[in-house]
Amino acid sequence: MSSKHILITGGTGFLGRALIKHWLTAGHQITVLSRDPAHCQQLLGPQIQSINHFNLLPATVQLDAIVNLAGSPIFGGWWTDKRKQQIRDSRIALTHKLLEFVSQLPHKPEVLISGSAIGIYGDQGDTQITEAFTSTSTDFARQLCQDWEHAADDFAALGIRVCLIRTGLVLDNDGGLLQSMLPAFKLGLGGRLGNGQQWMAWIHRQDWVGIVDRLLNDRSLSGPFNATAPEPVTNSEFTRRLAAHLHRPAILHLPAILLQTLLGEMASLLLGSQRVMPHRLQEAGFNFRYHDLDSALQQIFALKR
Repeated sequence: MSSKHILITGGTGFLGRALIKHWLTAGHQITVLSRDPAHCQQLLGPQIQSINHFNLLPATVQLDAIVNLAGSPIFGGWWTDKRKQQIRDSRIALTHKLLEFVSQLPHKPEVLISGSAIGIYGDQGDTQITEAFTSTSTDFARQLCQDWEHAADDFAALGIRVCLIRTGLVLDNDGGLLQSMLPAFKLGLGGRLGNGQQWMAWIHRQDWVGIVDRLLNDRSLSGPFNATAPEPVTNSEFTRRLAAHLHRPAILHLPAILLQTLLGEMASLLLGSQRVMPHRLQEAGFNFRYHDLDSALQQIFALKR
């Protein structure tokens, strides 16, 4: 496999760090767009180049791929109008700026892999969701993801292959969903959210990295892909299995009304149900290392011992 020059936004995040580590090992050249290049360099190491503006790249730069993961944390505070606009600008406005930059390059990248999330489907109860599903939900998360994907789709007019990665709840041992859940569960204070019947579409971070790597290298793949494990579980089942791996009870629960009082509109991220299936990846023959939740948790907690 030949070495590629890849520009990454959001490289210092939970997903970006793992992706960059994998690609550096594979011999790729990585440039990271970051608000704080010094911190980025310190975090990711001397092998990467870090810039805080597109203009710092020469006009003759030859990028093979762009991975666009940047975005202000969606759980970073109450969803006030100001906060919502900040979340949108950090994704959609940045994607527009990225398009403007790429349109001026004489050598266009072959592929854009752009972030998205299963929030694009909204709350769908027990319905099994593939990439072909069309949601009529009007909630903030769905509109955010839809507009972000539409901004990325504009790259196709430049002859660039566009892949949209609709990421589920990502699990690993040093961040992501488990980082917020483990303190309570380790104390035996964990439990279901609301009635616990909402579906959780999760994925191990190693599989997520493998998916992005496949999209980078397989020129036959484009469009949206659900980055979720083949076996989603309900919230009740997730909390039961997590507690079992920690050898703790999971008898407590947070009522929906309490979550809605504490989090307002943002509670929909915890109470909404999304039974998402990675249909297009399975059709493409992608091999998931962690199909089921128990195997994923077993690997994660083995590393933490």
